[in-house]
Amino acid sequence: MTIDDEGLAGLRVLVTGGSRGLGEATARRFAAAGATVLTASRTAPPDDLPATFVPADLRSAEGAAELGRRVLDSVGGIDVLVNNAGAATGPVPTLERSDASWLADLEMNLLGAVRLDRALVPGMVERGSGVVVHVSSIASHLPQPGEASYAAAKAALNAYSRELATAVGEHGVRVVCVLPGFVVTEGAVSHLQQMADSQGVGIESVEQQLVDHLKVPMGRPGEPGDVAEMIAFLASSRAKWLTGAQFRVDGGIIPVV
Repeated sequence: MTIDDEGLAGLRVLVTGGSRGLGEATARRFAAAGATVLTASRTAPPDDLPATFVPADLRSAEGAAELGRRVLDSVGGIDVLVNNAGAATGPVPTLERSDASWLADLEMNLLGAVRLDRALVPGMVERGSGVVVHVSSIASHLPQPGEASYAAAKAALNAYSRELATAVGEHGVRVVCVLPGFVVTEGAVSHLQQMADSQGVGIESVEQQLVDHLKVPMGRPGEPGDVAEMIAFLASSRAKWLTGAQFRVDGGIIPVV
């Protein structure tokens, strides 16, 4: 199915972390709108994903630079860059977290995006148009126990995004942040199942526990497609005056007046 009149048809879109979860849903959403989609990740996406897969590891400067080169060689440039790749090293009491763990979370959740932007955003500036979407997290505003390094890295991503938007705005390039809340992805399901097994209950019970703990006003977790819709909107011509801002997709978890 092609979704018309969004201004996304024919655009060259790169989605990092595109093999599953939010990235996969986002890649499918752009493809449905007629975009030419590339995905990048360490693992291959499903065979039916309508995108060109580029193997990449964004945990190092070399990996980001190589991905940038391969994308430029393949399609000549990117119109929409969705920096979705991210991961947490796991819960550790804040004062016990090692430097290596802090650095790993910063490499994956901040510097991976910074480095890829450095490789691909200059082309947008030269052409006078482009959109960069950084997928952050509500953890940047609502850190969970034992996840200080992940939350801090995402908060840094928010600040970096705001400054980048200022730096490139006069050249027709927009930069926005999307902050997902509790979204049930494949990775989340695996974690929820481990929690359920340890408690001897069903996964639905653990899911509800988290919904209650986070006080989600809508009473349920989100789906990857909920976030993909926001990303597609922000990349479209309908959002042509939106830049330098954060957009929460969290079912109302963070109370803001």
